Amino acid sequence: MRLTFHRSICMIWVILIIVALVWFSVSYLRGENLRYLDRPPQPSPDTRPSDAHHAVVEQLRGFARVGEGESGFGRIKAIRELMDSIPAGKSYASTFTRVQRDGISGEWVQSPGVDTRRRVLYIHGGAWFAGSPLSHRPVTDKLSQTLNAAVFALDYRLLPEYRRIDGIVDSREGYRWILHNGPEDAEPPDFLLVAGDSAGGSLTLDVIAWARDSGLRMPDAAVALSPSTDTTMTSPSLRDNIETDPMLGPAFAKLVKVPTPVLWWYYWFSWRIPPRDPRVSPLRGNLEKLPPVLIIASEAEMLIDDARRYAAKAQAAGSPVQLQTWPHMVHVWPMFTPELPEAEEAYANIAEFVAALEMPKQVQAGSA
Repeated sequence: MRLTFHRSICMIWVILIIVALVWFSVSYLRGENLRYLDRPPQPSPDTRPSDAHHAVVEQLRGFARVGEGESGFGRIKAIRELMDSIPAGKSYASTFTRVQRDGISGEWVQSPGVDTRRRVLYIHGGAWFAGSPLSHRPVTDKLSQTLNAAVFALDYRLLPEYRRIDGIVDSREGYRWILHNGPEDAEPPDFLLVAGDSAGGSLTLDVIAWARDSGLRMPDAAVALSPSTDTTMTSPSLRDNIETDPMLGPAFAKLVKVPTPVLWWYYWFSWRIPPRDPRVSPLRGNLEKLPPVLIIASEAEMLIDDARRYAAKAQAAGSPVQLQTWPHMVHVWPMFTPELPEAEEAYANIAEFVAALEMPKQVQAGSA
């Protein structure tokens, strides 16, 4: 009888512990269930990707094998070297000037004759452990030309040598710095855009919300290319689009097979930040009173629902966020400029987005 009683008490404690762990996982690590933001995908135009896109896909299949046989930091080093080799052989219109001062690291990218009072803070992608201003020169060079702006490509601290929070701090400090520093002077910009891709898109969306909450001068606009917006990894496309994403699919197919609660605990232990925290999941923050944001993403990539959810929530909060999607494209295809015509289309759309924002100012200046 006494043994049965003790067993019952132990069972009750086990159940209570399991319930507590489930509650902690869902409430603290994941947070709100965001399925309500999902909408049935709209039918895509009956278009075909360019021949150049097929060549990029073949190139990415080769990239997927980089680091095979390596483990730990050896594989990370191989991926970093590969990303930095992507621009090799390309020609650029811009000059690249290294910056290492005031605790800020990066490079100024300036195409000939740009207006240095027009500035872009660019935050590169690379899953928070790879990428650099060098790897993303095709993007920053093109943005400088397209927007007639000086682009500052931030070189933020990466995992695993540094903590996840260090890259966030660097991005925020980079924004604070560019508010008062240009390539030629220490004056504020007349126009300021924050942009980034993938992991850098996540940091971009964190920066604009942080600037709002900190009472800083807001950017005139932001552009996020294929951004990660939610590290709880609960969006459907993370699993649905594995086969159609030749860049992220091979790299993360095994990861997304891990039960998501296990990933939540892993991220929490690794980063000391719960996955639901808006610093690492901008989707889960306050999306009111944001500047105009343009999100560009592919319907075939694993992160498309991150983009869709962010746009839907921001629009519901009254923020001017636009989402433009392309069928078929690889993750962050604007990196493949000028060889991809679809990349050139994306930059043309960015130029139109910025021009539409500046038109009222030009009309007002003309009437004055």
